[in-house]
Amino acid sequence: MENKVTKIGVLTSGGDAPGMNAAIRAVVRTGIYNGMEVFGIMRGYSGMIENDIVPMHSRSVANIIQRGGTILKTARCKEFFEHEGRKKAYNNLKKLGINGLVIIGGDGSFRGAHKLSEEFDIPCIGLPGTIDKDIAGTDFTIGFDTAVNTAVEAIDKIRDTADAHDRLFIIEVMGRDAGYIALHSGIATGAENILIPERKTDIEELVNGLLEKERRKKLVNIIVVAEGDRGAEDVAQVIKERVPAADTRVCVLGHIQRGGAPSCMDRLIASRMGYSAVESLIEGRHNVMIGIVNNKMHYTPLEKAVKAKQKISEDWLKIVKILAS
Repeated sequence: MENKVTKIGVLTSGGDAPGMNAAIRAVVRTGIYNGMEVFGIMRGYSGMIENDIVPMHSRSVANIIQRGGTILKTARCKEFFEHEGRKKAYNNLKKLGINGLVIIGGDGSFRGAHKLSEEFDIPCIGLPGTIDKDIAGTDFTIGFDTAVNTAVEAIDKIRDTADAHDRLFIIEVMGRDAGYIALHSGIATGAENILIPERKTDIEELVNGLLEKERRKKLVNIIVVAEGDRGAEDVAQVIKERVPAADTRVCVLGHIQRGGAPSCMDRLIASRMGYSAVESLIEGRHNVMIGIVNNKMHYTPLEKAVKAKQKISEDWLKIVKILAS
């Protein structure tokens, strides 16, 4: 590959996240401003292998900053896990002269980018696009703020009906391996309990706490559960058996958290990251994930970005315990 990046490809991979379109827009327009040709790779690594790659122009990304999802589509691609799949993808890039990539996605997407770059010497820049906020090296990921606000709005509405009927609601939010959505939305809505995969749930402590609240006539309770913990239905089953007097209901928020117009914060960080991705390729800063730490751009080698995870501070867990008492 040439040392100077002149043609770049941009793709979205893994789960969609609000703000991905804002990032695509920033990459395309910053690239064009700097005299580059920009190509959109459809359906993530699948489109790279199938040569579903289209030229992008400034007007290609008009009127998309406010839209959720991703105009480039996204998909999981098992073929890209194999060397032959990556070789086929690289050959398609080479035919078009693409000599730089911007990958918007999560840690699985970065693993693929790191492998491709390692094997074929093509510079890659990763942008953290995941609602789970489970990647180290950035204070926020693209989509997290929107997903949390969607969850907060839903939980607030559920609390209204819980209050009207003196009910206990168990609300499941997304977060298979990370409890950030549960933690942030639970604190913001005054949840009485927050169950996250980073911390083993003490079911006895949960049950005893509910029984104690029952004695105090505190009948309205909200429990927010990350899907990667025990799951709302499982928790509800235990509570129905151990606290039979509680009028228990379950609500799984599901994929509603992925969609919708991105928040102002997600539009801003996605735009900053997209701009910085192109600047990094121009400056020769390759194979890094671009994050924002303390409101400044932060660069993490892709290899470390895929191995490291954010750790939830004990302070957050202490706050939950004190404020929910």
